[in-house]
Amino acid sequence: MNEQQPSNEMPPQPDRPRLYVANLAAYNNGLLHGVWLDADQEVDEIESQVQAMLRRSPVPLAEEVAVHDYEGFAGYRPSEFEPLERLALIAHGIVEHGPAFGGWADHCGGDAEQLDQFEEAFRGEWDSLTAYTEELLDDLGASETLAAVPAWLQPYVQLDVEALARDLQLGGDVWTAPAEGGGVYVFDGTR
Repeated sequence: MNEQQPSNEMPPQPDRPRLYVANLAAYNNGLLHGVWLDADQEVDEIESQVQAMLRRSPVPLAEEVAVHDYEGFAGYRPSEFEPLERLALIAHGIVEHGPAFGGWADHCGGDAEQLDQFEEAFRGEWDSLTAYTEELLDDLGASETLAAVPAWLQPYVQLDVEALARDLQLGGDVWTAPAEGGGVYVFDGTR
């Protein structure tokens, strides 16, 4: 009777940020040896899993690792030698706030202080920047302003919402990141 050995690897969690951390000593010797791990864990747990993988190395004296693959980072592209602490912080943000956090992390380069400003900067998800601008104009009372224009003049008065949206972005008032399902995430550009 064959008994299955327990695995140290957790089963994958769908849509959660994950990393494939490779053993560079093995890689440089033409061998693939690494571990997939959930990135939204405490960094000590990630380090523990990485060290366990290195202890099982087919090449002696394995010490260095690199991120060779990832998934679920929602617009953020981890670099090969990015600190695991930063990746864990970004992964926690994606799990807590959703995929828009990946766009935010990409924009601020993973800077920990700026990552903390996500909630203040995030305006939401829209089909387009123009759709965001239309809602912004409604919130600011533009419809009432246009309604106050005399009826004979109303056919000649219109707002160029697309131009305003473009100017908001070019002026730095807002910036956007592509949303996962299409559309855009809109962020306050002053943060």
